[in-house]
This record gives sequence, C-alpha cells and structure tokens, in this order.
Amino acid sequence: MATSTAKGVMFSVSALFFTTAVGISPATVGTGLTVAGAGGVVTAFAAGPLCDRFGPRRVLLVAAAAQGGALAAYCLTRGAAMFVLVACLAVGAESVQRTAHVALLARAFTGPDRVGVRAWLRVVDNVSIAAGSGFAAVALAVGSRSAYVTAVLAAAVLTLVALVPLRALPALSGGGGDRPARGGRSPLKDRRYLTATALHAVVSIQFLLLTVGMPLWVTGRTAAPDVTVALLLLLNTGLVSVLQVWSTRLVGDVPSAGRAVFRGTVLLLAACLCYAAAGYPSGAGFAVALLVAAVVAHSLGEIVSETGGWELAFEWADPADSGAYQGVSQAGVGIGRAVAPVLVTSTAIGLGLPGWLLLGGVFLAAGAGTRALSARGQAPRPTPSARRTVSPRRR
Repeated sequence: MATSTAKGVMFSVSALFFTTAVGISPATVGTGLTVAGAGGVVTAFAAGPLCDRFGPRRVLLVAAAAQGGALAAYCLTRGAAMFVLVACLAVGAESVQRTAHVALLARAFTGPDRVGVRAWLRVVDNVSIAAGSGFAAVALAVGSRSAYVTAVLAAAVLTLVALVPLRALPALSGGGGDRPARGGRSPLKDRRYLTATALHAVVSIQFLLLTVGMPLWVTGRTAAPDVTVALLLLLNTGLVSVLQVWSTRLVGDVPSAGRAVFRGTVLLLAACLCYAAAGYPSGAGFAVALLVAAVVAHSLGEIVSETGGWELAFEWADPADSGAYQGVSQAGVGIGRAVAPVLVTSTAIGLGLPGWLLLGGVFLAAGAGTRALSARGQAPRPTPSARRTVSPRRR
C-alpha cells in the first residue's frame, strides 16, 4: 500500500514536477527516463541472483531505502546530468523491488497460493495507485512549485514507510526467506523459460496500449470528449480490482495457465477491433460506447493473461534458483514495456485500422505460442527445499 500510493503520486505529478519545478525540458525528461528505463531492465535481471544470494527480504529493504532516497533527491536536482543520474537510481531501485517482491512470493508460498496472493496484491496495488493519484490531484490543483515538491517528498516518505513492515517480515525456514538458495540451474540455459518470458513480454505491451495508445487515439482520432480518457482508465482500475482475484479460479496448472493466456489475447484482439471502430466517423455517443466495450475487453484480457503468466513464471522456475528466474521474468516485462510506446504509436496510432489489426494479431500470436508451449511442457518437480516452504494460513 505504501509503495503503490507513492507510485500513484509520482505517476500524476512527475512530468510537471520535472518540467516546472526542476526546470528540465520535456525532451530531456523523455530522454532521461528512457535511459533510466533501459537501466531498469538490467537491474531487474541483476536483482534475481542477489535475491538468491542474500534473500529477497534483504534486497527489498535496500532497494526501498534507495528508492526513497532517490525520490527525495529529485527535489534537489539541478541540471540534466543530475536528473538522469537520480532517475536511473530511482527507476533501478524500483525494478529491483519488483523482482525481489516476486522472488519473495515464490519462496513464501506454494502451489495456487502464490498466484492467489499475487492477485490480491495487484488489487491493493491498483487501489493504492488510485489513492495516490487522488492525493496528487491536490498538488496539481494548486500548481505551485512548493505543492509539487511536497507531493514528491510525500512519495519519498511513503516509500521509506514500507521499510517498517518489511523489517517485521519473519524469516522462512527450509531454504526460503533470507537463506541463500543453492544448487539451482541458470534460467539463461532454460529455453522453455526464456521462450515463455519472451512471449509474455509481447503480451505485456498491452499495458502501454492502455496508458499511451488509448489516450492518444481517443483525443486525436475519435469523436469522444477528452474527459473520456480519465473515465476509461477509472473503468480499467475498477475491473482489475474487482475481477483479478476471481481470475485465479481459471488457473490451476501449467496447461490451464497457457489456455488462460491465449483467451486473454483473444480478448485483447477484440479490444483492438473496438478501438479501431471507435475511430471511424460517428457521433460522440457511439464512439464512447465502442471505447467502453474496448476497455472492458482490454481489462478482461489483461486480467486473464496476467494470471496465466504468473502461474507459468512460478511453476516453470527452478525452486532452488527462484530469484534468478524471477529476475529474468521481470526483465522480460521491462523490455516489453520499454519498446511498447514506439510499437503502439507506430502501428495503432500511425496506421489506424491496419495498425490495430497488426497489434491485435501480435497479441494473438503470442497467446497461441504460450498455449502451445504449455500444452507440451509440465512444471518441473520441486526440490526438497521448495516443498518445505511456508504456505499461508487460511482464515
């Protein structure tokens, strides 16, 4: 809750903070964040072996402290060089946290509990980001430098507050928790896992389709009013919050996870078709109806494909080297999101209907590949240490 609320604050105020409060040009902000994003892919991957060596909880503590410090340092930033340096630290620390977070779940929970817990945490993540955005709206309404600085410092404090519950987490017995795992195999030699990661990276482009492609399409190519963008994003947040946990019922093993990913990409293709149709000349009401249908299909596709992807990322990872495997998985998602803005704007936004069809076809191909891969590949048998990990208490 603490880190996600901080994330919601930064999502809303960071662009205006950098350009107005810090005085960095928009072009420099874009370049700096691109460089930081590329570095985040590297740190997400590197965090995996660190989790196996030192334990994911310790890595989380260090990364959260580093990110909190980096967010505070934004307020002291002067000049482009310092901005890029601080951005690399902030984005890199956030990427390390994502890998360590998933590695901790892989160690702490077993079987379907892992996907269920991750689904609940995603709900918390979405609700908390929305709360952070609401807090940031106050700063945006005031519009002064001091208001922006206060919002960024609040995000830094919230990130550091997360250190309190992290320190309280108990160490796990039987090779989990903070005890180093040994004897695993390298994920870079696991062709099946690398293939699944690459396919999931393609599907993960859909996140930027919603936050980058959809707003550009609605405001530039449809008759819908601009305020529709905010309402559609709110609709997505609501659907994910309500249905993400329910979607775990669709996944119980590797084959069902592959089928879930495929079904999700079918829905993403349907969403692309609805987005494209909304761009044809029509009244505002009809355009809004098509956009609502598109976001409903998009949200359901996101929910189902993510649940299937989580199951495969957990079940196909070697339990003795879970951190390294989750590092590869998170790096793949990072690569997908890094190339997504260029891909989305050059296809859907640049080409119109042919671009939307191409993008939807790419999603469908990735889903079909995942289903085929999971149909012939079963999860590896857990090592003895993995069988002794702790499962959550049921209330």
